[in-house]
Amino acid sequence: MTLTKVEIVESIHNQIGLPKNKSTEIVETLIEIIKKTLASGEDVLISNFGKFCVKEKRERKGRNPATGDDLMLEPRKVVTFRCSGKLRDRVDGE
Repeated sequence: MTLTKVEIVESIHNQIGLPKNKSTEIVETLIEIIKKTLASGEDVLISNFGKFCVKEKRERKGRNPATGDDLMLEPRKVVTFRCSGKLRDRVDGE
C-alpha cells in the first residue's frame, strides 16, 4: 500500500488536531521547499529520515529499444534518496 499526500494530511489533522486546510498548507509548503531546494542543485537532509541528493549523469551511449539504433543520451540531473541508519533499522524491524 502506498501512503498518499491526502493520507499524510489526514494523519496530521488527526494527530495534531489542526484543521484540514492548515494541514494541507503545511504539507504543500514542505514539498515546495524540498522541490525548490533540489531544483537549485542543493541536497536536502532530514535528520533521522534520510538525504535527497542531486546527482549529475554524464553523457552516455544508449540504444533505442524500438529500433535498436545506437544514440547518445544527454547529460542530466537525477534525484536520489539515501535513508538514514535509524530509518533503515526501523524498516528492518529492529
